[in-house]
Amino acid sequence: MDDTSSSEIEAARPVDGESDDCDFGDSGSEVISTVFLDAEENRSVVLSTLAVTCEDENWLPTDVRQESEDGSSLLEGDPNLDGLSMVSDASSLCGDNVLGFKGNSEIGIPFVKVDRSVSDVEVISNTTTLGDPSVSTFSSDSLSVAVGIGEEIVDGSSSRSSTDVVPLETGLNGRPTRSIFEVSYVPLWGFTSMRGGRPDMEDAVSIIPNFMRIPLQMLVDRPPDGLTSHVTHLMGHFFGVFDGHGGSQVANYCRDRVHSALAEEMEIISTNLNDGNRNRDELWTRAFTKCFHKVDDEIEGKGGLQPVAKETVGSTAIVALVCTSHIIVANCGDSRAVLCRGREAIALSVDHKPNREDEYARIEAAGFRVIEWGGHRVSGVLAMSRSIGDQYLKPPVIADPEVMVIPRSREDECLILGSDGLWDVMSNEEACDCARRSLPLWYRNNAAAVPSERGEGVDPASQAVAEALTNCALQRGSRDNISVIVLDLKHRRRIRSRP
Repeated sequence: MDDTSSSEIEAARPVDGESDDCDFGDSGSEVISTVFLDAEENRSVVLSTLAVTCEDENWLPTDVRQESEDGSSLLEGDPNLDGLSMVSDASSLCGDNVLGFKGNSEIGIPFVKVDRSVSDVEVISNTTTLGDPSVSTFSSDSLSVAVGIGEEIVDGSSSRSSTDVVPLETGLNGRPTRSIFEVSYVPLWGFTSMRGGRPDMEDAVSIIPNFMRIPLQMLVDRPPDGLTSHVTHLMGHFFGVFDGHGGSQVANYCRDRVHSALAEEMEIISTNLNDGNRNRDELWTRAFTKCFHKVDDEIEGKGGLQPVAKETVGSTAIVALVCTSHIIVANCGDSRAVLCRGREAIALSVDHKPNREDEYARIEAAGFRVIEWGGHRVSGVLAMSRSIGDQYLKPPVIADPEVMVIPRSREDECLILGSDGLWDVMSNEEACDCARRSLPLWYRNNAAAVPSERGEGVDPASQAVAEALTNCALQRGSRDNISVIVLDLKHRRRIRSRP
């Protein structure tokens, strides 16, 4: 992307280095993007599945692949649940009104080569638990899931996890109308992160399954009726894309630090969840805002710390915290998160551009100008109105994220996080259409090779979608760094095998 201009503006000081965001010279540094994989003692998490029928209260293990009567395969993944007060199919969001992606029936990926060597991976083994310590009686990789009566949910659970069924409200027929149980769950994901047509790699990616156990009060405005003290959390999984400019230092620092800063703020908030002064959305906005500000202050060198980078280096941040019932997205900059729900593409973030009406007004009110110089730029330099870092352009460029909390639906197909190397050449609808085509295509071509236990590291189907999106961006002429994370949110896929 071309987010900064090389023009000499009074408000902007000259810098060294060349990037999409800050084009001021040449730099020969080599940067490797790192992905965090959460696995205890370098061991991958192995998932099996659990079939649940609330009416008879039987818990029956099933294989990941089930053959239906018509010969098609049922592939199990993420058990997104619906039909509850916590989960709703309805959404007030709408997708972009753009043309759909016209793809070929066969999707090739000749240009993409993703290096996932051991030297590029750092393992984070600990899971953060917030709230009542009594929940520690469950296994460290468990989560709380609510199930509506009469629904059959096929879930991925670890053979190491415990199961605790807690009956809640009792209906007129004497049977509980809702149950809550503990099972292990890791979403299916894949990623790409490549330098593309740029001389340096300034993107960074962070993926941390089993990141933290989220208190239910952070997901619902009021706890479900009859909820016992034994089940109070849902497991959250962390995904982030950070698109640096002016250098890679800030993006790399965000990759290494944002998740732990968020855990720190969540720990503080969790101690005051019963004060009744804030609703769910306010709690999440407060947590992410304090998290991003803390990281921004550390990068600047406040509190006696050593500055992380020059004041002209910055980064975007698009972060998603995914659990069984909700998706929480925090955005600062022009990276983007898009949810593919049914045939609709739903933007879970809005790009922070200087020509956005509210952002333009805020910048002008701060006494700065938005100048047209190869695009709308703050003081003619930066092509985004919010970022982490970029100390030389404060106060108009702020690190305040916009946060969106959305209930999950059975119509959810996948979640796409990407840097603007993808979104500059593909619309939301085109990306979702490509993903919807790529997932079933991969399963049709690889049905016999689907492992019996899924959720062990990178999911091959999600990985194929990330690579297809990256390849499409390259074919469309993207010359930027391209980073893409794809999460397969569909808990069951019916795939017809080729004769």
